[in-house]
This record gives sequence, structure tokens and C-alpha cells, in this order.
Amino acid sequence: MKTILIIEDDNDIHKLLKNILEEKNYKTIGAFSGTEALILLEKEKVDLILLDLMLPGLSGEEIIKQVKNIPIIVISAKIAPNDKVNTLLNGANDYITKPFNTEELLARILVQLRLNSNIKTNKALTYNNLFLSEDGHTLYIKEKNTYLTKTEYAIIKYLILNKNQVLTKSKLLELISYETLDCDENSLKVHISNIRKKIKEISNVEYIESVWGIGYKIYEQDLN
Repeated sequence: MKTILIIEDDNDIHKLLKNILEEKNYKTIGAFSGTEALILLEKEKVDLILLDLMLPGLSGEEIIKQVKNIPIIVISAKIAPNDKVNTLLNGANDYITKPFNTEELLARILVQLRLNSNIKTNKALTYNNLFLSEDGHTLYIKEKNTYLTKTEYAIIKYLILNKNQVLTKSKLLELISYETLDCDENSLKVHISNIRKKIKEISNVEYIESVWGIGYKIYEQDLN
């Protein structure tokens, strides 16, 4: 089941979108401000975003700049051609004006989900007994598995991709900034600790090694 994040501060439109999507068996998550949306994106795996531009606090335009690798369909009352052009050039995948046609909206959603599915590459990373799946942000170790948050997934992904070197904290933060929205040096330690706890539940190997005073690396060989 695909998950769609609705970012819309108008209660009536928000409810309408939710009903339309759930009737078509989409899972929906709702945010009524840009700030709330970023918090949800940190915690949830989202397949597509429906985004209003005129939001309290953080604007829709700012959301577009910060979100990576998730298709965004803007649904806005802004009808000027320049608004549409600039929004699309800044990173939105599609633009629909209000009031919208339900069938057209559903068709555009389906198109974006298909496109996103087709362009995804490197859906899984493997390293020794580790198997990291993009679908659901799931980490498998042999026959067992655990689920990761978006930030945890990004951290272990880049450790695996750079398995032959120690990643400094600053370099790791730089790499994961392309995929996660809120992580600094202090919270990085917390995320690393959480990953280790999750791995410990399914394996007796820690896999993530701390290199004192420098950063982190993935163990170069399987210790099981």
C-alpha cells in the first residue's frame, strides 16, 4: 500500500483529499503546516506528497527545497503561469490548481508513483550478512529483520557505500543531508545508538564501529 502525505492547512480540503485517497486504498498521513510535515517525513516512509504552497510557518516552496527523492504534486490556488513554472523548476513534479478534478488528480498521482517506481535504482544494498532494502527501510541480517527510520536508513546506507573507509562525523552528516531533513552531530550519536540497539535485537554483531576522535565505519568483515 502506497503512503501519501497530505500537506494542507485548510481542514475541508484536507479531509476531502484524505477521503478521495483512502477510497482508492492509499494510506494517508496528514500535516497542517510545513514544520509538522518535516517532522513526519523524518519518521515516516512516504511515497508521494500532495502539497499546498500557502502554509503557516514554513511555506510549500521551502518544503520543495528540502525534500529529496519523493515525488511532489502541488495543489494550489495560485494560478499565475509564473507560479506554476517557478514551482516546477524548483523541484515539484506536478502542479494542479484549485479547484481540482478528482479523476485528474488520481491519474496524476498514479503517473508519479509509476515514474518514481521506474526510476528507482539500487533498491537494495548488501554487505556480508547485511541486506538493506529501500522498500520499507528494512534491514535484514540473515533471516531476521528490523525497521529503520529514514535517518537511520541513510546513515547505514552511506556507511555500507563507504565500507572501505572511516567516515568523519561531518562527512557522514553531509552525505545523509541529501536524504534526511534534520540531523546534527548530537542527534547523530542518538541515531547511531538506536541503530545499534535495533541490530543487537537480531544479531550478535554490532556492525557499526566507532573510530575514536574521527567518526564511524562499517566492520570490514562479518564476525558471525
